[in-house]
Amino acid sequence: MTTEHKSGGLKQDLIVYLCLLALAAMQFVIAFQKIDATQMFERMLAVALVEAGLALLFFMHLWSEKPILMWSAGIFTVFVLLAMQYGWTDSNRMETGAPYSQTKTGVVPQ
Repeated sequence: MTTEHKSGGLKQDLIVYLCLLALAAMQFVIAFQKIDATQMFERMLAVALVEAGLALLFFMHLWSEKPILMWSAGIFTVFVLLAMQYGWTDSNRMETGAPYSQTKTGVVPQ
């Protein structure tokens, strides 16, 4: 039992590829603008999300799949990213030590 993915053809792939090139050029322009780091981060992140969305939808053919697949993949991705953020506190403690773990000088432990 095989399923064939319908493709828009080479023309559609070239259009998406040119859009990705234009978005990459936009990131290059953003990188050389005289803006503060927060604005640059927000703009770069927005463009990168659009690029990633185009690549996923068209080159991985997710646009032709059932919507539940995209929703479940999105929810799973958000869950993984949040779980990774949960671990940062442990890595910080391994680097700097647990707070109040060192004995203070001049204090006699009881």
